[in-house]
Amino acid sequence: MENANYYDPKKYLRGLFQAAINAADPAHCLPPNLPQLGSGRNIVIGAGKAAAAMAAAVEAAWGDADYEGVVVTRYGHAVPTKRIRVLEASHPVPDANGEAAAREILAAVQGLKPEDQVVALISGGASALLTLPAPGLTLQDKILVNKALLASGAPISTMNRIRKALSAVKGGKLAAACAPAKLITLAISDVPGDDPAMIGSGPTSVAGADYRMIATPMMALEAAAREAGMPSEILGDDLEGEAWELGRAHATLALNSKGPKLLLSGGETTVSIGNAKPGRGGRNTEYLLSLAVALEGAPNIYALAGDSDGIDGTEDAAGAVVGPDTLARANAKGLEVAAYLAGHDSYSLFAALEDLVITGPTLTNVNDIRAILIF
Repeated sequence: MENANYYDPKKYLRGLFQAAINAADPAHCLPPNLPQLGSGRNIVIGAGKAAAAMAAAVEAAWGDADYEGVVVTRYGHAVPTKRIRVLEASHPVPDANGEAAAREILAAVQGLKPEDQVVALISGGASALLTLPAPGLTLQDKILVNKALLASGAPISTMNRIRKALSAVKGGKLAAACAPAKLITLAISDVPGDDPAMIGSGPTSVAGADYRMIATPMMALEAAAREAGMPSEILGDDLEGEAWELGRAHATLALNSKGPKLLLSGGETTVSIGNAKPGRGGRNTEYLLSLAVALEGAPNIYALAGDSDGIDGTEDAAGAVVGPDTLARANAKGLEVAAYLAGHDSYSLFAALEDLVITGPTLTNVNDIRAILIF
């Protein structure tokens, strides 16, 4: 990648984004943290966008030894496995397959003994995928609550506290079901602060648990910084708030920074829709469009923002890239940038400019990766 930034800044930024994702690839980060097989039964359970890839990494390490298991991941995120069953369910709004998967995972850990071992594979998305309503509630109740939360603009920490209260498996309840077996959790964090109780709403997070964080947003940002080959500053791995407001704030920071320099950040912003009918967009493309508007075509500043799972919101893009010519190119096509931003339709604008970043499912998830390149 040496000097790639001098002739193709957007390609350079895409390379940094991929470096961050590679650092969180289960095939790379899981094996060093995987325990040895226990003397009794060995059960693998899991949930999240990375659960299938994590299961495949377990199988690659343990080979044809005596173990079994079941995990649930998002539709389209499954990978081939031999010994660990991979189920698929809906995300971000739960469905009946998520409820059935939760029941099957609970069944897999029934009747265990102290000499048995459970390895739980938890990653972002587990909260929606591992859906078992608390007593007195129905799946439809949970679907309605999830839809309301997603439209509210509430931070992920608030969403997960509510989800735990409504669940029969979250908030450490799955860990309790594994007793008295030994439980080891391998987790890929997608939440600010990497709090085990917040990752997937903490199904196996209990006091004194063996909880191993195998990939985090900061690890991914540090990998991008190592790859950069230029002075880099990590603004934080837990930035939250409205996407458009953060984009505007980062534009001000970039305009007041002296290059060459790379500004990196992570976290999870929100997009508050309100009662308006939204267009097509996600938090990363909305951040970028706001950033581009605030930069006003400033020369020598480029940026990329993308969700590390490859899906920004519900669209098929991870995010997008912007450069000094973004606004001019949009105007030349007759696209009213302010209207696209106000209508939460950022995906459509970047699609028209052919500046979307499309990776497909990356099979991991360490939240959003944002990079601003200043020459």
